[in-house]
Amino acid sequence: MRTKNVLAALTAAPLAAALIAVPAQAATAAPACPAPTKAELKGLNDSEPPAKGTKALRGVRVRHLPKGFTTGSLSASKYDGITEYGYDWSDNRDDVDLAHRSLWVRVVCWPKATRLSQLKKMPVTLGTFANNPKVVKLGGRTVLRQGGDGALGHGRYVGWVERPGVVVTVMASQPLVPELAAIVRGIKL
Repeated sequence: MRTKNVLAALTAAPLAAALIAVPAQAATAAPACPAPTKAELKGLNDSEPPAKGTKALRGVRVRHLPKGFTTGSLSASKYDGITEYGYDWSDNRDDVDLAHRSLWVRVVCWPKATRLSQLKKMPVTLGTFANNPKVVKLGGRTVLRQGGDGALGHGRYVGWVERPGVVVTVMASQPLVPELAAIVRGIKL
């Protein structure tokens, strides 16, 4: 009988440790900002055949990726304690052509970001929310939304705070605006 009790205690110990460890692991936050590795940034500005939505950005899944893209490129930069990285899908039409299809998904690692209203002061050089953005519900998220401008192209630009310190922005060209809610809903970090 003693052997059974000892065996039961020995097999229960790892199980108890695993059960105790699970809540501790669950309590830890998701990675602050899943930035790309150096290997992923190799050939950073080279256009390539477009990556699928699950392989374009480290730690980011774009589960609704419209069809028709011919090129894609990864971009990233670090400055003043901020890291931003994104992926741009596009077709082979000229940027000024209103039928041009492009989609830019970007993650901004900005430790001060905690509220949607802060996005108006997001310290980035491209893709600011300075053109009187509106707060709307889109794809199940509360986002800032504004029309594209000259620098971003035609279409719609949205952004939200995914979690403290992590901002996601999406720029969809005019032909993709009808799919924007599905694109936003499908982005997972």
